[in-house]
Amino acid sequence: MKIHIATDHAGLELKNIIRDYLINKGHDVTDHGAHKYDALDDYPDFIFPCAHAVAADPESRGIILGGSGQGEAMAANRVKGCRAAVFYNGPAEIVKLSREHNNANILSLGTRFISEDKIYDVIELWLEEPFEGGRHIRRIEKLDN
Repeated sequence: MKIHIATDHAGLELKNIIRDYLINKGHDVTDHGAHKYDALDDYPDFIFPCAHAVAADPESRGIILGGSGQGEAMAANRVKGCRAAVFYNGPAEIVKLSREHNNANILSLGTRFISEDKIYDVIELWLEEPFEGGRHIRRIEKLDN
């Protein structure tokens, strides 16, 4: 699967770990940054290119990271065609439903609230869970139109 990934300074270390994990799993990963630690960088500078890339390729997905994941999701959701869901260490059912009912194409992770050992299961669940379709299609169409 084609996966776009991006973060600001807050998620840099975990982004690199996730990027390498996804590549080792055989995914085609594009890293939109950040590529070095800069405490003064701004997440929209990295999130917008990632979100635009996901919106341009409906077969791809995005994983974005930040301290809480909230601002990053807000930025991504401003791009038409993006549906970013936030996860920061709640029940895994949240991730499942984001795909099943909302066809989330971007997963926004709050790195201050989730550990590396838990993130792999979350990512695998999110990548594998299909969109249910049915009554949810018209809702997604309203978001995207």
